[in-house]
Amino acid sequence: MQSSTLLALSAGGILPKVDYAIFADTGWEPEAVYRHLDRLEREIAEPAGIPILRVSSGNIRDDALNPDHRFASMPLYILNRDGRPGMTRRQCTGEYKVNPIKRKIREILGYPYPTPVSKGVFVEQWIGISTDEFHRAKDADVKYMQNRHPLIDMGWSRSDCVRYLTSLGLAETPKSSCLGCPYHGNSQWRHIRDTSPSEWEDVVEFDAAIRKGNARANATGNTLLGEAFLHRSRVPLGEAPIDHVTRAERAALDAAEAEAAELGVVNGCSPWSCRGDAEQDDFGLAS
Repeated sequence: MQSSTLLALSAGGILPKVDYAIFADTGWEPEAVYRHLDRLEREIAEPAGIPILRVSSGNIRDDALNPDHRFASMPLYILNRDGRPGMTRRQCTGEYKVNPIKRKIREILGYPYPTPVSKGVFVEQWIGISTDEFHRAKDADVKYMQNRHPLIDMGWSRSDCVRYLTSLGLAETPKSSCLGCPYHGNSQWRHIRDTSPSEWEDVVEFDAAIRKGNARANATGNTLLGEAFLHRSRVPLGEAPIDHVTRAERAALDAAEAEAAELGVVNGCSPWSCRGDAEQDDFGLAS
């Protein structure tokens, strides 16, 4: 929502025109996101002369199930053999979002990896973070990227972005995140199930396939000591309680946990990176 707003503001002349927009594709976005991206490119970016560059490090779903492919860990919910809950490390944001954007930016600057970027050469990257998420506004971790957050500078909240996109006929801008992201809340899981049966079948099948961890780890003898799940309840996704929270469960949850169960983990994925991290977005605007 926020980065689509940034692109539209730039294309419409309200903000200066950027040179590029970069979308990092994990290969497993909902079809609605790809349709939205195509529409942004056709109706917003191309008429303004702004190229949308799509970059990728591969397909995160296929890589997780390929025993011959090194896999960057997803944050899967774990049920250990002794019944204790756990969670695997999250490496996917860096591998499938941050790194491909950095590679593309180095190419744009004329210093493809591993060529060192000369001192004083940098790109200004605009990131779609609004005032309600100002805590996510971070400096870049490399000198050849300087981050800016124009929505915060303008005092725009997510609600302002919604109103602006609605005025452009883009009210249905979808949430961008991997289809099978473990950080989905129950409302997101229900949306997939109720609006896209084929995508729901896909994530249910994937959930079953990663029960013992990713295929590469299993092939090399590093079998998971427990079971892995996409849903925070640590039961198979097709059986997970995504429709309601029982009285007993509600009593056991404090308000913050109940909100996380419904809406998703606070530090979960946003359209551009994982919330709360110092990592970069997967859809950057460069000038």
